[in-house]
Amino acid sequence: MPLAVRRFLAPSLAALLLVPVFGALGFWQLQRGQEKHALQAEYDRRAVYPAMVLGAERRAADELQFFRVQADGVYETEYQVLWDNRIHRGVAGYHVMTPFRIAGGETRVLVNRGWVPAGPSRRDLPPIDAPREPVTIRGVAVVPRPEFGLGELDALNRSGVTVWQHLDLPRYAKEVGWSMQPIVVLLDPQSPGGFVREWARLDVGAAVHRGYAFQWFMLAAAVVVLYLVLLVRARRRAPPSTRSGAT
Repeated sequence: MPLAVRRFLAPSLAALLLVPVFGALGFWQLQRGQEKHALQAEYDRRAVYPAMVLGAERRAADELQFFRVQADGVYETEYQVLWDNRIHRGVAGYHVMTPFRIAGGETRVLVNRGWVPAGPSRRDLPPIDAPREPVTIRGVAVVPRPEFGLGELDALNRSGVTVWQHLDLPRYAKEVGWSMQPIVVLLDPQSPGGFVREWARLDVGAAVHRGYAFQWFMLAAAVVVLYLVLLVRARRRAPPSTRSGAT
């Protein structure tokens, strides 16, 4: 095997391997993006449906996710959580998570009552009083995404407020021991007892997959371009007899 061919064998094999792999990953991300786009369209439709009434009977998360919901009951100030590191217009603060006992039973649902600014010190927690009388809450049902690698969470404080770096709904339900609806209600701005509630449009991340697909396709294109550059350079460096073929 000629020396020039041996030198070009490794780049050729790498291109033959990497281009199909990068292309396949790009098309897979496009497919995932299309699935998420369809899911986003379904969630957008759910957001304009009439509000579903939450009762004491526990529902499945998929039945409630992104639907508008409402419930009658009372806020309970025990086992409240301040969800830390929530940024609003460039200011650090918390989201106030308060349990709400649904009328007609002992089932609770966790309500995100909105954003409050952090104090000058982490020891100075903001006041988060809740209405004591029965109220009707309305909002959008969401299931918090799992977050990993953020350290251990403090045990819940029954009589006070616990600060959590991320919201772990299954752990919350396990620690309080109540029957819990498997969602969090993003409280409407018109509902009583809340704080700053400028909720962003709920997004399942379809655009992220399109971005990943673009990156994979660009990597495949880069491999092709690099391979062609190496090929041209190899042809230029080859002896004239080799470039023109056998004579």
